[in-house]
Amino acid sequence: MGRILAIDYGVKRVGLAVTDPLQIIASGLDTVHAKDVLTFLAQYCQKEEVDEFVVGMPKHLDGNDTNNTQHVVGFVRKLQKQFPGKKVVTHDERFTSRMAFQTMIDAGIGKKARADKATVDKISATIILQSYLESRQYL
Repeated sequence: MGRILAIDYGVKRVGLAVTDPLQIIASGLDTVHAKDVLTFLAQYCQKEEVDEFVVGMPKHLDGNDTNNTQHVVGFVRKLQKQFPGKKVVTHDERFTSRMAFQTMIDAGIGKKARADKATVDKISATIILQSYLESRQYL
């Protein structure tokens, strides 16, 4: 069984999280520049078996698209083209950045570290992945 890799895509930075090989535990992986993410993923997939990609899909509370939705849709197309043998799914990412920030506060992470957007993006990807794993239990 391969890993599931979650992607919190942004036009500047991309947060990444991954499961263990048994697809039980979600852990932060890295944050990379958006222009480098496909190269990073290709290199990662050469080292580790990845069964599936989960991409956070940004939506407003009312379900309408955000300013970033079109960028994520374009990225999903590129991901599917580069990895045709892998399953690519989207998952609701509403509130993940806010939850990531609150998680950092709860963990006692200082104000300066919380200002690091890369850390927020990686934690957001982990929250997206954990949410996706939990949603699969009910299918």
